[in-house]
Amino acid sequence: MTTATSDKPTKGTPARKVVPPAEWLAARQELLAKEKEFTHLRDELSRQRREMPWEKVEKRYVFEGPAGNETLADLFDGRNQLIVYHFMFGPGWKEGCPSCSFLADGFDAAALHMAQRDTTLAAVSRATLPEIESFKKRMGWRFKWVSSFGSDFNYDYQASAAKDEKANAKVHYNYSLTEFPSEELPGASVFYKKHDEIFHTYSTYARGLDMMLNAYNFLDLTPKGRDEAGLPHPMGWIRHHDRYSDGKIFDVKKVISALG
Repeated sequence: MTTATSDKPTKGTPARKVVPPAEWLAARQELLAKEKEFTHLRDELSRQRREMPWEKVEKRYVFEGPAGNETLADLFDGRNQLIVYHFMFGPGWKEGCPSCSFLADGFDAAALHMAQRDTTLAAVSRATLPEIESFKKRMGWRFKWVSSFGSDFNYDYQASAAKDEKANAKVHYNYSLTEFPSEELPGASVFYKKHDEIFHTYSTYARGLDMMLNAYNFLDLTPKGRDEAGLPHPMGWIRHHDRYSDGKIFDVKKVISALG
């Protein structure tokens, strides 16, 4: 990875009209009506997502975890629902993707609460287990993270580009053929376990992962928002959380360009 040109936030105050309290209240009420409409639309979309048909997982996937080999069924950890985050971290990489790490910084707290709703959260990468464990220790994370090295899992769920796809410069990603200049791809997949059967219920990629970026949700409330318009590419300011003070920034332009 190369270094990006800038990660600095914009300076100064955004140009906005300043109005009396009554006019501000009227504008806020107008926006509130739109926010409520959006909330209802989001609720309806979530309902339709839950009602999507399922597909049965016929293949037996085996992962390597700290306690040894684990099947997909094992990852449920006794619960009925499993969310897998496809973390961009390939074998031989020195570290995981900064943008995936941005999401993963919130996994430990989320997993604790999700477990109370019959749901397990786990990350899967093609990096070897020693590579995962080393990076995980560096980041101070505790969430479940296993290696799919040697398995078809990443390829079957569009989280890694197959060799024949890379040769053609286009890969199957986000349910279409697209250019993606990386062998590993971000995404999330959801599974349901009923007795001894496992079903794939949902997968999302690219901007579909936005809902998991809680820091972005907070920033979207502010006058400057994500403040990325002046950067060479979206997410250009993001670093691993232990790199914000050393002057380094990773260039994720090629990766993020495919997410837009």
